[in-house]
Amino acid sequence: MSLDDERNDGLFGGSGETRTRLPEGEGGDDVYGARRSARGGRTSSRSLVTVVGVVVLLIAAIAFANRGGDESSAGGGDAKTPDAAATAPSGEKPVGGKTAGIPSGFARDEQGAQSAASNYAVSLVSAEILKPDRRTEIVRHLFVADKVSELEDKFNRTYSKDFLEKVGLDEKGNSAPGQTYVSRTVPVGTKTTSYSERAATVEVWCTGAFGTAGEDTTNPVSNDWFTLTLKLRWANSDWKVESFQSKDGPAPVNGDNKISTADEIAKAVQEYGGFTYAR
Repeated sequence: MSLDDERNDGLFGGSGETRTRLPEGEGGDDVYGARRSARGGRTSSRSLVTVVGVVVLLIAAIAFANRGGDESSAGGGDAKTPDAAATAPSGEKPVGGKTAGIPSGFARDEQGAQSAASNYAVSLVSAEILKPDRRTEIVRHLFVADKVSELEDKFNRTYSKDFLEKVGLDEKGNSAPGQTYVSRTVPVGTKTTSYSERAATVEVWCTGAFGTAGEDTTNPVSNDWFTLTLKLRWANSDWKVESFQSKDGPAPVNGDNKISTADEIAKAVQEYGGFTYAR
């Protein structure tokens, strides 16, 4: 099923996207059913081969990683191996507290900037930001003081009553009875493209689940992949957002996952909490 992005001029900088997706056509149940049928039509032998292939690759990767200290793995001459530090987790705890429910007090270093960007990405692309009262708290906490007024106005214009109606929410950002709006973002990795003690630019590669879980939804929950670029500034003893923009991808090939029911998705959103993300 093809999906159209709901675009918002200027909010996300270059592309101006939200992760909200509006499907073509009608009927949430038909959508879920069609996707289930497509998955179910694949042969079990193909799934078995896929699983075996993945297991073999994982075993090979673990074996390769465990070779790290022996002589056979040591390169000679000018040969260079990839630097694992670029993608390996640091293991450092990012922060000790929260402000307005959002992690705060990040370290004034590159790792702190990446941790801040990851957590801010979760808040910027969340169901909470569609609620006017909560949106004000989020914007005032995340952004540098001289951008707050401008961005509050821009967010309010973007997430207008008409927009909220399109995604099945009332003017307070609440779902209709029997439905659950989902916008759960998960950072996959971060990359610093520029850094100083006063400013940093960080790219956050994200995935997540977005849409409305419910029997009659026209906006079923689906997966998405995108990259947020956040320009950060050190202000008031923490990293704050100066501007940000979004672009699609990088996105992997979809797997053979069984599509869950709307009730299962809604229950998962209610039962599973989020994380504080660290570089």
